[in-house]
Amino acid sequence: MTDPHPRAGALVLVATPIGNLGDLSPRAVEALREADVIAAEDTRRTRGLLTHAGVGGGARLRSIHAHNERNEARHVVELVRAGKRVVYVSDAGTPGIADPGERLVAACVEAGLPVEVVPGPSALLAALVLSGLPTSRFRFEGFLPRKGAGRAERLASIADADSTVVLYESPHRVATTLADLLAALGPERRVAVARELTKVFEEVARGSLGEVEARLGPSSQSAARGEHVIVIAPAPREAHVDDDALERAIVDELRNGASARDAATAVARDLGVPRRRAYDVALRVRATS
Repeated sequence: MTDPHPRAGALVLVATPIGNLGDLSPRAVEALREADVIAAEDTRRTRGLLTHAGVGGGARLRSIHAHNERNEARHVVELVRAGKRVVYVSDAGTPGIADPGERLVAACVEAGLPVEVVPGPSALLAALVLSGLPTSRFRFEGFLPRKGAGRAERLASIADADSTVVLYESPHRVATTLADLLAALGPERRVAVARELTKVFEEVARGSLGEVEARLGPSSQSAARGEHVIVIAPAPREAHVDDDALERAIVDELRNGASARDAATAVARDLGVPRRRAYDVALRVRATS
């Protein structure tokens, strides 16, 4: 018998557990069961998830990851245009958030095709609400560049941020990132570092950057496990520091051999002023000296 209400083709983004398989929602299971195609960042991991949910994968599984997403997006558009329901899942959490999926959505939207979402687990939001830091305004920075000017610029921007900042980091680089944050933001900025979210060994380390870096940074003897989410409090409100006092502090740093960038970072941290203001003064002093 013909279905009187045939389903329309669509790209469906399905959030999957970030650790605890019990967080897979009934609606997510239904979407996976009814999909014509299940596109996955890692088909091996997704097969395990499907087995847990009692859903067959078989020939419906298709691999779409960071390295082939741009090319595969064209094929997804063709499938959806042909009336297929294509479910996309990343390794964990909500697709498109520091994970593949963004290009698939953009391609379907550009083609005028339906895009749906089955919301659910998100390491970003879980860590933010557990942090104890302000949540009314926040910005997500994803993974920082590993090195170079791009990393330095992002750290400087975080130092001046007027809202809570959320970062992702791997267990192998979290110590380095905490040390770099400590150097750029100073030891008093409040942070929370969450790891193993929703798992047996879930942990959230809260405190000042100095305290948390000592606990989890290079000097820590504890082995890091799992992906980490770093939540950073907004920059403190600017203390009243007049231009003369700011310039004197900058001059002292420059005389001690600091670059304009490093002088601005140190003075902004010590005097509680925005790094941009300190950097502008450093450039002016250096230009006139």
